[in-house]
Amino acid sequence: MTRVASVQLEVLTDEPKEARVERVAGVVEEQRAADLIVLPEIWNVGYFNFGSYAEEAEELEGPTIERMREAARAADSWLLAGSFVERAGDHLHNTSVLIDRGGEVAATYRKVHLFGYGSEERRLLTRGEAVTVVDTELGRLGLATCYDLRFPELFRAMVSQDAEAFLITSAWPYPRVEAWTTLNRARAIENQAWLISANCAAGTPACCGRNMVVDPWGTVVAAGSDRPGVVTADVDLSAAAKAARDDFPALRDRVLETGGFE
Repeated sequence: MTRVASVQLEVLTDEPKEARVERVAGVVEEQRAADLIVLPEIWNVGYFNFGSYAEEAEELEGPTIERMREAARAADSWLLAGSFVERAGDHLHNTSVLIDRGGEVAATYRKVHLFGYGSEERRLLTRGEAVTVVDTELGRLGLATCYDLRFPELFRAMVSQDAEAFLITSAWPYPRVEAWTTLNRARAIENQAWLISANCAAGTPACCGRNMVVDPWGTVVAAGSDRPGVVTADVDLSAAAKAARDDFPALRDRVLETGGFE
């Protein structure tokens, strides 16, 4: 079995970035019983702090990810370190980072669907162009970020690369909480895959929390409230996805293939 710990973080507007990074590293290191830890979207700066994106952007080898690598190694856990504003040459990206138990970067994902409704993300950042699915001893893990949940094509593309579980990092705001809970389950059901999401909680603007662990049948195995905390569950990622797909072979019955990704 795999012990999952999905962290609901409150981003405090008056908390210095360095202090927040250290606070979150401490939370990660406390989850030593977990095999997989998942963090929210752009938590080190605060997703809605658009004016700070350019100033606070870091390269992949920057201090935030370096500290998360140390924390993953200390916890002896796989860590989806949430996402951060990555500086890559002249471009900024919303980049998720998956770190292995030894503290090495195993995979990255640059958010494909940038949000423009009441957000500056689309104007400030450059979208990613690739699907990320990585093979681990826990199973084949696909990465997605927040607004991506509204685009089923991305998740189909990950399933075409044999993804068995989706890891979602997010800063989903409170007014659209019903969409959040529905889409978490929908992406799991239609792809017969686990879905593990980590959302910010409370803060300003208020994010809705409600981290979820959803099984390949769409059953919510564990879920959080709208307050900061850690959602845990013991799951069998690879075996359960395979069993669901063998028992009810909906994926084999697909007629139409979606394009747009290689």
